[in-house]
Amino acid sequence: MPAFSRFLRYFMTVGRLGSIRRAADELNVSASAIARQILNVEAEIGAPLFERLPSGLRLTAAGEIMMAAGGRWQKNMADVRGQIEALRGLKRGHVDMAIIDALAKGVIPAAIHAIKSRYPGITIGVKVLENEAVRKAVADGSVDFGILFEPHSYRELSVRAFVNVVLGFVTPPDHPLAGTSEARFSSCMGAGLIVPAEPLAVSQQIAVLEGATGLQIERAATSDNIQMITSLVLQRVGIGILTSLDVMTEVEQGVLSFTRISDTLLRPMTLALCTAAARMPSHAAGIVLTEIENGFSQLSYTPPAKAEETI
Repeated sequence: MPAFSRFLRYFMTVGRLGSIRRAADELNVSASAIARQILNVEAEIGAPLFERLPSGLRLTAAGEIMMAAGGRWQKNMADVRGQIEALRGLKRGHVDMAIIDALAKGVIPAAIHAIKSRYPGITIGVKVLENEAVRKAVADGSVDFGILFEPHSYRELSVRAFVNVVLGFVTPPDHPLAGTSEARFSSCMGAGLIVPAEPLAVSQQIAVLEGATGLQIERAATSDNIQMITSLVLQRVGIGILTSLDVMTEVEQGVLSFTRISDTLLRPMTLALCTAAARMPSHAAGIVLTEIENGFSQLSYTPPAKAEETI
């Protein structure tokens, strides 16, 4: 085990840096020791792990497989340590999660703060990724769990909790649409829209609306970044189209208003807390999952208490 872990540490550092010399400097070991470890394993498996190029080292196909396996091994070892510490009554360990951009503010950061207050021995890593990348990270085990849209078509994921999220118009509080809880898609005709672009998941729903209604909307701007879209709405460049989740914080603060698009062809999007179906969460991950799962309903859409009629 120690020899294998030493090789992996050397190998993965070389793979990341593309140089034995640079890896030796970072690890504070001799370059010859690193080279010897790599050559021994290459001889044992009968395949080169690196292409030796004038510009440095590049992973071969076998090296890519070894790199992925090394990442999984390191993650599994961290889980084993966490489980052993759990047997000793220690709530310690490291947990990695992946979330979509809309969750980088509000409920999830608040949940992490609460978890850290209760379990200071647990460290948490958060990757903010686009929706498909979250799915892949959960499925391949590079994170303990993830929160993403529309997970039901993926067999490799298990859903721990889910809520429905709706699409709507985002406007300043003094905009005419701000006085209504719902409005049809046609209400935006004649107004400049700030439209989400791929890879944002809502871009597909807008394409469905355009195709089904035959309406040609006027695009004042497009962006693949939620923060940019909300900023453009605040600057009154146009009306934004986002999900209730994307602007939950701004609506609660009273700086933006959200009006649900009421067209019947538009179904809510499912936001889900997921783990890998083939992998049991570590003890630390189980603690964090339970805490987030308990507060997951806060991410669902709640219409205003005093809603006006649909326009």
